[in-house]
Amino acid sequence: MISVHRSEDRYRGGEPDAGIETRHALSFGSFYDPDNLRFGPILACNEERLAPGAGFDEHPHSHTEIVTWVVEGELTHRDSAGHSTVVRAGDVAHLSAAAGVRHVERNDGPGPLTFLQMWLAPLESGGEPSYTVVPGIADSTPYALPAAGAMLHIRRLGEDERTALPDAVRLYVHVVRGRVGLGGEELGPGDAARVTDAEDLEAVAVTGAEFVVWEMAG
Repeated sequence: MISVHRSEDRYRGGEPDAGIETRHALSFGSFYDPDNLRFGPILACNEERLAPGAGFDEHPHSHTEIVTWVVEGELTHRDSAGHSTVVRAGDVAHLSAAAGVRHVERNDGPGPLTFLQMWLAPLESGGEPSYTVVPGIADSTPYALPAAGAMLHIRRLGEDERTALPDAVRLYVHVVRGRVGLGGEELGPGDAARVTDAEDLEAVAVTGAEFVVWEMAG
């Protein structure tokens, strides 16, 4: 079964006056919808746009796997576990909050910053926080997230190109750029498809496109 959620139905958040624009694909903070709380282990899928100099001051997380794909610009990350780095366009970063961590996220670069940030529930709580960056993640190299029973795939397709999607208990497909055909539906930027019992699915690029696919075991 495929359930399509359109870009315009996302919750608008952030602080536009402070240079922060956010679109929430699932319930988040004060944006509460009992029918849109999570999908499998995915708790949040936020598209963040930060103007130069804008960012999120130090704040806490715990018992959450936070995966960030930088689409445009440079994201500065610092956390209380001693990690400090710049995550660039095309990179994927993974913060495992474990029993607790505090971090800062900012756009200290000269241009605009856009990133997709996804929060997943871990299978087990506790542990020590960690931070990993995968530079320039390739289409053919998925990022395994065993702590949440999930696998992240990045797909970049030229017009009319096709790609097979994994067979899985659940798939979450979120389009960042371009237009993609999936199961008789056409998805544009910001659109997402939530698929249960996925089998023999194929995505077709109507235009050049970039999108993420979460493959989940439960």
